Amino acid sequence: IYACAQKNAGPAGVTVVIVRDDLVQRSPDSLPGMLSYKTHAEKESAFNTPPCFAIYMVGLVAKWLQEEVGGLQAMHQQNAEKAKILYDVLDQSEGFFQGHSQPECRSLMNVTFRLPSEDLEKQFLEQAAEHDLVSLKGHRSVGGIRASIYNAMPMEGVDTLAGFMKDFASKA
Repeated sequence: IYACAQKNAGPAGVTVVIVRDDLVQRSPDSLPGMLSYKTHAEKESAFNTPPCFAIYMVGLVAKWLQEEVGGLQAMHQQNAEKAKILYDVLDQSEGFFQGHSQPECRSLMNVTFRLPSEDLEKQFLEQAAEHDLVSLKGHRSVGGIRASIYNAMPMEGVDTLAGFMKDFASKA
């Protein structure tokens, strides 16, 4: 399992790798040490200086997921509920909010959409900031709006954003 875990399990750049022992042992000897899981396993993940803070953070998040959230299935359910709230606003906006992705390809982590004009998007971002709804500007390559609702985003934050979106659309 190769899991890019940034923003959900730890800080940016964190990757969690879980490899079966038999696969580690079959690693080609021709691989440079830095790229060989066998080398890392033989050195107990200390072939080079491990990213201690990142590992510590992943441990804290794993503990939180288990003890506070109730495990991965519970987290998945919460994320699905959060995403549904925002996608329902998009779908019920009569075209005011236009999602970037097809319904069957929608992300549970990043809800992306456009408004009818760039001027309205600018107003949306400015007014959202006045309501402490920040970091909603879309990725520079896509534009629009991006609501990142990673694991740590509470339901209250999603509800607040959904309410703001409905209010903004009704006044535009």
